[in-house]
Amino acid sequence: MNEKALKILEFNKIKEEIKKYTCTGAAKDLIDELRPYNNIYEAREHLEETREALRLLVTKGSPPFEGVYDIREGITRAEKGSSLMPGQLLKIAAMVRAARRFKEYISHREEEESFRVIEDICEGIVPLKNLEEQIFLAIEGENEVSDRASSQLYSIRRSFKDKNSSVRDKVNSLIRSYSAYLQDNLYTMRGERYVLPVRAEHKGAVPGLVHDQSSSGATLYIEPMGLVNLNNEIKELMLKEKAEIERILAELSGKVYENIIAVRNNANIIWELDFIFAKAKFASDLNCTAPVINDEGIIDIIEAKHPLIDRKIAVPMSMYLGREFTSLVITGPNTGGKTVTLKTVGLLHIMALSGLMIPARENSTVSFFTEIFADIGDEQSIEQSLSTFSSHMTNIVNIINKADKKSLILFDELGAGTDPTEGAALAVSILENLRKRGARIVATTHYSELKAYALKTEEVENASVEFDVETLRPTYRLLIGVPGKSNAFEISKRLGLAEFIIKDAKESISSENLKFEDLIQSLQEKSIKAENYAREAEMLKLEAAKIKEKYEEKMYSLNNTREKALIDAQREAKRVIKEAKEDADQILKEMRELERMGYDSKVRQKLEDERRKLKERLENADEKINKGKEDEGEALTTVKEGQEVFLPSLNQKVIVLSKPDSKGEVQVQAGIMKISVKLKDLRASKGITKEEKKKIKREAKLNLRAVSTSVDLRGMDAMEAMYTADKYLDDAYMGGLSEVTVIHGKGTGILRNAITDMLKRHSHVKKYRLGEYGEGGTGVTVVELK
Repeated sequence: MNEKALKILEFNKIKEEIKKYTCTGAAKDLIDELRPYNNIYEAREHLEETREALRLLVTKGSPPFEGVYDIREGITRAEKGSSLMPGQLLKIAAMVRAARRFKEYISHREEEESFRVIEDICEGIVPLKNLEEQIFLAIEGENEVSDRASSQLYSIRRSFKDKNSSVRDKVNSLIRSYSAYLQDNLYTMRGERYVLPVRAEHKGAVPGLVHDQSSSGATLYIEPMGLVNLNNEIKELMLKEKAEIERILAELSGKVYENIIAVRNNANIIWELDFIFAKAKFASDLNCTAPVINDEGIIDIIEAKHPLIDRKIAVPMSMYLGREFTSLVITGPNTGGKTVTLKTVGLLHIMALSGLMIPARENSTVSFFTEIFADIGDEQSIEQSLSTFSSHMTNIVNIINKADKKSLILFDELGAGTDPTEGAALAVSILENLRKRGARIVATTHYSELKAYALKTEEVENASVEFDVETLRPTYRLLIGVPGKSNAFEISKRLGLAEFIIKDAKESISSENLKFEDLIQSLQEKSIKAENYAREAEMLKLEAAKIKEKYEEKMYSLNNTREKALIDAQREAKRVIKEAKEDADQILKEMRELERMGYDSKVRQKLEDERRKLKERLENADEKINKGKEDEGEALTTVKEGQEVFLPSLNQKVIVLSKPDSKGEVQVQAGIMKISVKLKDLRASKGITKEEKKKIKREAKLNLRAVSTSVDLRGMDAMEAMYTADKYLDDAYMGGLSEVTVIHGKGTGILRNAITDMLKRHSHVKKYRLGEYGEGGTGVTVVELK
């Protein structure tokens, strides 16, 4: 894209603003290189990465850029095998840590929102935790190596500390000995050696080496002979410490060199992420959104604000182009916002095509253009001065030579700077030529001829910027479809121009022109009213839709809560009954054990009667549980084949397959099951939602899978087998099974006879028979349940 448009539309200022959000110089350099992308795919992908970064900022907070610096110089030195300084190593470790943490920052559970583009970028990060930990262990500050870096360094520094303590003790002793010859009773350092300040006249009294003297010559700094060896030892330890530090730095630098490809790659990714999140932070501060980018030349910008104007005073601007018309001619008074409109449209397109979000409402649309041309020059621009007609025309010639259907062209005061008649004719010709090429055009003008051209030419539309004559202030609102009125007479009158001058001016204008201006004003007023009514209606519609959605959600939530509470209560009641039944069966089993140990048949009969009463009470409890379900419909006295009824015991609708038999039972179809139920247990069907049907079917199927179609009693004694079979038949009946198999084996026949006796009087058994060939023969009994 041409540099002139980028400069005129002040894209460089946008980039300078984005730089304020970066952490590294490398990211700033990436921003400097930022330009609109060459194809729509790249523009969409980079816009998506900015949107994802903004979502991450909102959902996960600030990214892990703590301690990240521009380390390009350090990486370059490491690539050459040079030894790095402590500060450079520390910054490399901070970058490696940030890269590793970024992998954790973007991680998410499977059901959470994914961040496709940023995750792809982070896929190239190679965690180097060992290198990171080794550097942080060894380096404490910008110029300080830790004692923990090596045991040798720790030992040297400990010896150095001890030796310094010995030297200070020795120095203090010498100060006391030579106090009469010293300038001050204290010691000092010269060349990293301990010395005493001896008065010049007593230099012979303190044997030692002279290292320095004061500026006046009255004091000599002498190292007493008793300190020479100690100072030498300290110097030796200092040299050892320096050598060990250099060895540690060389070793760490070597480890960076060994991983230099991963380090450089991680650094490049971190700098790119720094650049991406700078775009996102800029978008967050300006309340930006990601526009839709199309390649059909359609523009639909909703309530946009110029990003370089203070948001508190900027007036939202909406503009559309490319569907019914491809050219827009904007008219209106000076300072009304025409130039700002042009710059906003152009700058927002450059931003979007550069992967930046724009300060506009959601669902705004921009089009992909290979070129954006701008001929804008006026007093209102900070950086532009008035241009002559020649300079304007030079720029327009360049635009005409290069423009095509993939171009957006912005003209400010097209044809100005020359004779109005010739300028207007030239402007119409330029606009018509570019329109026929398919270019998208937005032009501002004061010429009435261009208003007329827009009125009578297809694919060209008028627009105007609104001006409040009462306050003498522009409203900065763009009105599409209404040509602007200059309001020169009204403004002059409000500013105090004599009435007779305005009257003479009006008389010099043809009545047709005045009527045309009045028609424009009338249209403008009607358009404003219609737009206000449409906006109010749209707001009311949206508000009503929100209220409706809110109450629908509340109703749905209440229904769900009610149904869930009912189902939970029923499930809990069933669980309690099941546990009670199991407890009762256990008690009976124990009673039977006691009976076997000495009770007679009368006691047994009494126990059976008690068991029957207990069972009846449990069944009554079941009926009470299902009482709520009975409310689903009225009790039925007659049914027809094919009739849909409600069965409370299964909590679902069933289809009647037969008329009631002599026992008052009917066969019904419940999903894939065919079962027999009593007529009195059926209820009239009422509406049940599809979701409830799915839930009921799913629960019924689960019950079917939970109960086996057979029970194996082999190896049990008669009492245990009867107890197990009885419990199994209860479960099978509740599970809706119509036929089950009891496996008792052939053996002596004792177990089979005991089971047969039990089946004769069991309440759930309709009939039973021995198994046939292929079913298990006499080793099984096939039971048909009611």
